[in-house]
Amino acid sequence: MTKPLKEKIIDLLVESKSLKKEDLDDALKLQKEKGISLDKILLEKGLITERELLILLAKELNIPPIDLSKYKIDPELLNLIPERIARQYHIIPISQIGSTMTVAMSDPFNIFAIDDLKNLTGYEVDVVMSTDSDIVKAISIYYGKRTISSMAEMVKEFGQTEALDIIAESETMALDRDMEIGQTVEESRKAPIVQVVDLMIREALKQRASDIHIEPAETDLRVRYRIDGNLHDVLSLPKKNQNAIIVRLKIMSRLDITEWRLPQDGRFKIKIAIREIDFRVSVLPTTFGQKIVLRILDKSNLSIGLDGLGFFPETTVLFKEAIAKPFGMILVTGPTGSGKSTTLYSIVTQLNTIDRNIITIEEPVEYLISGITQIPVKSEIGLTFANGLRSLLRQNPDIIMIGEIRDSETADIAVKASLTGQMVFSTLHTNDASGAITRLIDMGVEPFLVSSSLIMVCAQRLCRKICSRCKEPYEVSTAMFDKIGLKPQEGAVFYHGKGCTFCRNTGYLGRMGVLEVLMVDDTIREMIVKGASSDEIKNFAVKEREMTTLWDDAIKKFKMGLTTLEEVLRITTES
Repeated sequence: MTKPLKEKIIDLLVESKSLKKEDLDDALKLQKEKGISLDKILLEKGLITERELLILLAKELNIPPIDLSKYKIDPELLNLIPERIARQYHIIPISQIGSTMTVAMSDPFNIFAIDDLKNLTGYEVDVVMSTDSDIVKAISIYYGKRTISSMAEMVKEFGQTEALDIIAESETMALDRDMEIGQTVEESRKAPIVQVVDLMIREALKQRASDIHIEPAETDLRVRYRIDGNLHDVLSLPKKNQNAIIVRLKIMSRLDITEWRLPQDGRFKIKIAIREIDFRVSVLPTTFGQKIVLRILDKSNLSIGLDGLGFFPETTVLFKEAIAKPFGMILVTGPTGSGKSTTLYSIVTQLNTIDRNIITIEEPVEYLISGITQIPVKSEIGLTFANGLRSLLRQNPDIIMIGEIRDSETADIAVKASLTGQMVFSTLHTNDASGAITRLIDMGVEPFLVSSSLIMVCAQRLCRKICSRCKEPYEVSTAMFDKIGLKPQEGAVFYHGKGCTFCRNTGYLGRMGVLEVLMVDDTIREMIVKGASSDEIKNFAVKEREMTTLWDDAIKKFKMGLTTLEEVLRITTES
């Protein structure tokens, strides 16, 4: 009996050693338990890439594969295929010559899609292959922001999708506060509203968004995604459906749907295939209604450990050396949104073993991690960082993570805890690593306690990476080099992204950490006790200990072709 094509492809992957036999066995077991297609499980678990699967499929089927970033699609072609059809079948038109239209699709076996296209357009259809994620990105960029006049139109335009699997959604909200609220709640549970909210969330995940902003305006409801640190307009929804959408999100987040005057915070969790994704929800009253921001927290990003954070090897060695200590304090500093929490969570997740008692105190708790005790700060009832920290010390912790050291009381307790047998991790808002030392002293912690407790301070920023699909060499002007005080080496090649569909024509795709790591040794401890300034400590660490500053680390990434000089200046001059 002839094997199905996808099984033949899996065999080829095993033969080419792209896929280990034991990994395949685990995936087959998961397929049986979950009822999900094998290729989807392999992709979700990162055992194969879409690109590998595409190349093998294209070779077996003798269908040409394409890289969509190399094509500039004529906007006129988009009129031939409605966005609803493009999204439903994951298809995008590439060209049209005479009576033949060429389309890119990830599933060339979908004969129903090809027949529908023939009937809809009147053209013969030729197929080329691309990855599913590339097609989805191209659809999002080329079809652009949409202004939707009704919820039914959006569902029709974007196509029906399977309902999101929301874990522990509340169904016990009171509906009888008044008739208007009751009607709004009933509307929020109707299929169009539920599907629109699900579509917004699914699309955000496909576009790698970190946040979803749902913002009431005077005449509509604006939806924006934050991607690689920048906000992008996505949708404009009808004003008349604003309250129903907000109530739907509040019900998902277990918030009080009758409260419209005060800020609220909540969270919910969804399950997509084998991934569980947390959403932190913030509701803020505004002039035109309640603005909601959903922070997307994908725990799969934390399981990669230190080696998967993208640090240079020498930086990873310093981190591993620091966290191997039995007690002391490690601080990560930087502005809001610089990735401090993700770095600490990744470290704590790596240290999360059965023989350790790990307790965190945060405002709010971001990632929910099994095996770790997590305490949310609630200042309104007196549960502050200081009070919570004082109480958790009686729980005999081995490792403590404090969301942020904000005041002298918290700083004092944290420092003393690190001297009595606990490993303490926390964050501070300072511009560089040495600045954390003077900040603690300014908070009233005695210099000798700071010097005795600190093991390492890391200053961190997030820097956008050049899009690998549209990366090309370019010349940096002499004036720019003069401005930053550098001289380019002869023959050096520098890169930037020219802009393509996959990076939304920004030239950047994804972000990476830029770090400055200060290891506190005996000499630096002595300098702290003697009252040395942060500049003196930093200069000593650079000259005598060869510490890499934020600027040096960013410039190194620029010279390696990972980012641009403009991005280096953006993140370092904002410091």
